Amino acid sequence: MFKVAITGTGVFTPSETITNDELVVAFNAYADIQNTINADAIAAGDVSPVPHSSADFILAASGIEQRYVLNKSGILDPNRMAPSLPSRSDDEPCIMAEIGVDACKQALAAAGVDAADVDLVICAASNHERAYPAVAVEIQQLLGAGGFAFDMNVACSSATFGIQTAADMIKSGSIQRALVVNPEICSAHLEWRDRDCHFIFGDVATATLLERDEDLTGPHFKVNSTRCATQFSNNIRNNNGYLRRAHDEMEDRRDMQFMQNGRKVFKEVLPLVSQHIANHMADENIQADGLKRLWLHQANKTMNDYIGKKVLGREPETGEQPNILQDYANTSSAGSIIAFSQNSDDLQPGERGIICSFGAGYSVGSVIVTRA
Repeated sequence: MFKVAITGTGVFTPSETITNDELVVAFNAYADIQNTINADAIAAGDVSPVPHSSADFILAASGIEQRYVLNKSGILDPNRMAPSLPSRSDDEPCIMAEIGVDACKQALAAAGVDAADVDLVICAASNHERAYPAVAVEIQQLLGAGGFAFDMNVACSSATFGIQTAADMIKSGSIQRALVVNPEICSAHLEWRDRDCHFIFGDVATATLLERDEDLTGPHFKVNSTRCATQFSNNIRNNNGYLRRAHDEMEDRRDMQFMQNGRKVFKEVLPLVSQHIANHMADENIQADGLKRLWLHQANKTMNDYIGKKVLGREPETGEQPNILQDYANTSSAGSIIAFSQNSDDLQPGERGIICSFGAGYSVGSVIVTRA
């Protein structure tokens, strides 16, 4: 059995941002249009009016202040309320591959590794641009990587599940190096016309390079242990899929975009994740005071604060459980990797942390690492 290390990470960040104030202006304009169109039905009590949103509501509900997106104009158009991303020919790189390659190149540069020396590329994301060919294989080709590649989807836990998959292959000796890339174009599966969730997501791509821990001389994190778990739930769901047209239901159904029962998610996911991390730490003989950092899934500040307090047995101190969602919003599987990439250089040799992501499924994945 070989040992595994994380030697590089990369984060592709779109150039366009949407603040809460900008988002609210667009959403409220949409609400006014809909309420005018449905005025008679609203007056008759047959239709409920679309309520206005507010920046204060968004910040209090989520801790989000802005989000990065690939296309701003389409989302802020009250008559569209969705990103406008022109289709590409089959001879052009798909959007997910393009932003994924950017993140991968950053991770490779950080580690000083040539793409040709990579044996595996996993494109792990909550949604994929197409069914096939796999986006991962396209990324592999664009990078000039060796070996093989495949896509995987475990919703918001895709990154940590991908890391465990790659780490297991490295441990077994079947490969030496792997890139786990998470291109998350969340703006495309968010229903921007729903007040309860229109502020949640943003776009980004991350990449993590894992290598066999042999004679490494550069900065790296030893992967001590990985753990994944799933538990079926309908409380976070997206019913869009290739069977849609077979059901003869081509209308704009609400359940063909991201949906969640927020209250049930809070009630059920928080104890699930807290216990998962506690069990993982116990099995590795790690006490709370032996943990320097928690790099958590960036879905909601209240959730992260709860988990941090539960795991550490106290309120996390500044920097112990870093949040990046105020700037990026929820970026699905990429969130914990952004937090790790931006808040890990200060750890000293021997200091440990946990990367943890969780979401639809339910699913939860954790990775215990030590600074070498």
